[in-house]
Amino acid sequence: MNSILYLEDGTVFMGKAIGHKAITAGELVFNTSMTGYQEILTDPSYRGQIITMCYPYIGNYGINYNFSQSGEIQAKGMVIKNMYNNTSHYLSENSFENFLKENKVVGISGIDTRSITKKIRSSGTMKCVICSENESISEIKRMLNSYENKNLVSQVSTNSIKHISGNGPKVALLDFGSKKNIIQNLKNRDCDITIFPYNASYESIMGVNPKGILLSNGPGDPKDLGEIMDTIKKLIGNLPIFGICLGHQLLSLALGGDTYKMKFGHRGGNHGVYDKDIDKAFITSQNHGYAVKRESLDKDSIEVTHSNLNDHTVEGIKHKTLPIFSVQFHPEGSPGPTDTGYLFDKFLRLMTLV
Repeated sequence: MNSILYLEDGTVFMGKAIGHKAITAGELVFNTSMTGYQEILTDPSYRGQIITMCYPYIGNYGINYNFSQSGEIQAKGMVIKNMYNNTSHYLSENSFENFLKENKVVGISGIDTRSITKKIRSSGTMKCVICSENESISEIKRMLNSYENKNLVSQVSTNSIKHISGNGPKVALLDFGSKKNIIQNLKNRDCDITIFPYNASYESIMGVNPKGILLSNGPGDPKDLGEIMDTIKKLIGNLPIFGICLGHQLLSLALGGDTYKMKFGHRGGNHGVYDKDIDKAFITSQNHGYAVKRESLDKDSIEVTHSNLNDHTVEGIKHKTLPIFSVQFHPEGSPGPTDTGYLFDKFLRLMTLV
């Protein structure tokens, strides 16, 4: 079945419909990872987005449900060059296309993904529609114009408080769309974990007597989350705090900084980051469309610890007197390198000092 990809600037790509046969709208982004399509699709930070995979062959190693970063596909759609359903991995439990169908996710293949990536890099992130149905251009444009990326965190956060017992320090994880592997990294370190909804009150969080607070990743614009900011401000100064991705942006805002929407963001498993505290560079996994303004940070109290080696954007901060730090990238990987897992160990050391 034929399908079209209609971009906000009026560009049309023709391709083959894959996955669920329907029409969907979202924010078009690209990811440079060579593997990890399952983890990418199920990452809650991709809520509301349509992902273009730069790597040309998708689906060749199938699907294993243990690798999913949440309970469902979070992306609105998938754009690929070539789809492989003849999987060749001994752990495969399903095909890539069946995985899309099960989750009712619309996809399109046979697309010149290099052309799309170059367009996004030149013009910036834009909205798009994938349509495998017989819809008119006027209906596609209407759907495109009416699409908004709002209230995404409320869609991906847990609805109730959850506890995962451990013998280590008590961690309160504020779930803005946490990837499963963040929780797994805490479990690997035997932490006693309590997962809170994004809008949990200060009193509820402190009621479990945590030794530390972890602010998770998540989708959308951090400035849309005013109610969360108030809670984070109350938490600052009481306990060690570790922020990841959206958690990093929210912490920076709570500390008086500012954020901005990037032209096309960072998404992939191969982004170089320099950690000045240990004078070492790392290859990191990233997925974000917003960043912290370096000049907005109070130099008397906040220090930039990590910088992106490509565009020098802020990739990490720490407070000069309080046990607070955060990073823009994903130290838990999935997909991507795990070299920066040392940051979870740093968080544990801070908690032992409380």
